[in-house]
Amino acid sequence: MALLIYTPIHDAEDWAETLRQQLPDLDVRVYPEIGNADEIDMALVWKPPAGFLAGFRNLKFVHSFGAGVDGILADNSYPRQVPLARVVDAGLANGMAEYVVLHVLRFHRQMQAMQFNQRNRTWKWLPPVDAKDRTIGIMGMGALGAVAAKRLLDFDFQVVGWSRRLKAIDGVASFHGDDQLEGFLRHCNVLVCLLPLTPETRGIISRRSISLLPRGAHVINAGRGGHVVEADLLHALDNDYLSGATLDVFAEEPLPEQHPFWTHPKVTVTPHNAADSIPVLVVPQIVDNIRRCREGRPLARIVDLSVGY
Repeated sequence: MALLIYTPIHDAEDWAETLRQQLPDLDVRVYPEIGNADEIDMALVWKPPAGFLAGFRNLKFVHSFGAGVDGILADNSYPRQVPLARVVDAGLANGMAEYVVLHVLRFHRQMQAMQFNQRNRTWKWLPPVDAKDRTIGIMGMGALGAVAAKRLLDFDFQVVGWSRRLKAIDGVASFHGDDQLEGFLRHCNVLVCLLPLTPETRGIISRRSISLLPRGAHVINAGRGGHVVEADLLHALDNDYLSGATLDVFAEEPLPEQHPFWTHPKVTVTPHNAADSIPVLVVPQIVDNIRRCREGRPLARIVDLSVGY
């Protein structure tokens, strides 16, 4: 039983060493050192190239490095009979909550305006807004969104959530389904997107949905780049309908050097690091599934390929 690691961004050797420490008898191989492909029956991957996984005919399961799997399922040749597992980790949820709270507070405390004033050596008092008068809307109320929502409640913000199916979280007004999306958006002074990327959620932040937000709203996207129609977002920023946007994910990554987001005065760019998997925290989940596979037991945290998460 051999496990292959493929990732263009993580320290693959660090992950391999952590796996070996927890399962000393595991044959771990790091791409491109594949060896005999027929011996590979497990894969730990992040955004593998098209056709990559289809080349391993003895795969028993594939594990994503993180919570998202759209970079794997974007490959139409993915062997659909092979179970795909994802990470569901408190470390990821805490990291995402930190990111969301940080950038909500940057908007709420008007840091962008203060930094502009600093650059122009302008001493100007800005009137505060009570947190109770701000409504933060989170699209995607799964493991990540729920933790972020609870942290925001601690600051006395009004928090509303939207998801495909109804989610009940104390203190959070819950909206769900297409017919409640418009009502949800009309509440949001800050719109936070933490959705999985599926055919239904692709392009969900568009000219239409942005127009339903209150004027002066701020958009935070830490879901996937495909959630945003970038031209529509830029149009809303340039026409002062939105006060700003914080973007961690993009249609093309790395973000091209000439992309207008880099220099737009209302945009904060971060390099897809809102929350990341830490080997020592995540490897136990992978080891758990390896043991399940060896023992013929059902795997945990399996993705429903029909919905994409």
